[in-house]
Amino acid sequence: MTATREPVLSVRDVSVVYETEQPVTAVDSASFVLHRGEVLGLAGESGCGKTTLAYAVSRLHQPPARTAAGSVLFHDRDGTEVDVLALEGEALRAFRWAKLSMVFQGAMNALNPVRTVGAQLDDTLRAHDRSMSRQRRRARSAEVLERVGVDPARSRSYPHELSGGMRQRVVIAMAMLLEPQVMVMDEPTTALDVVVQRDILREIVRLRDDLGFAVVFITHDLPLLLEISDRIAVMRHGRIVELDTAEALYRRAAHPYTRQLLGSFPSLSGERGAFVRTGVQEEVA
Repeated sequence: MTATREPVLSVRDVSVVYETEQPVTAVDSASFVLHRGEVLGLAGESGCGKTTLAYAVSRLHQPPARTAAGSVLFHDRDGTEVDVLALEGEALRAFRWAKLSMVFQGAMNALNPVRTVGAQLDDTLRAHDRSMSRQRRRARSAEVLERVGVDPARSRSYPHELSGGMRQRVVIAMAMLLEPQVMVMDEPTTALDVVVQRDILREIVRLRDDLGFAVVFITHDLPLLLEISDRIAVMRHGRIVELDTAEALYRRAAHPYTRQLLGSFPSLSGERGAFVRTGVQEEVA
């Protein structure tokens, strides 16, 4: 599936403040529109506010973090608009995972180490649809595990019995359980070896094509985003400093910081010690 111009999520001027003794603005007036079927990359160095923005969009912040300004609108398939920042209680619980889900960084931290994979998938389904029979829950869990390339028999396994790549696939399966329209992925390939990373990335793109959900993909790895994203937003010091298509960003990045990011990765074809910076090799001093 290719991305459409139909919006599924509109983020306008969102600011997030950490209410410490000296308040810190971690996200400053961030705006973007996510379209249906789109992979929107969110890039920037560690500490620039990527995950903080994702938590604001997903309503996952806990004190001292506070969304101080802005709006997040979810455009449902049925034509209704949901003010995400105004959701509370049962309405917020129903929205999460069913409309917008999140794949957290570090699968071992996202999974309960003392419960089997199947039990955790079952918990998610029971929490959102108590009318679903146990047999249907098992069938749905097996279906999503198969979709991400995990043998359903591994539902009886505990997280520590799975490889890192398999655990990450389980977390992605959990995020897919309720067929959300948006998936926020916070560095889902961190700490995986490069071969497993590629497998996971191919799986994400294939699932997006098959199921049509939109993805906000967060990472500091700009070359990776250039490969899988339709558009990329670059963050620095809590602000989105540039947003463009992946191709345009690679060929003619407008912001100096984006050019610095592009120039921070070594060339595979140039002389040893040379880095690629927007198409021009520069010797490392």
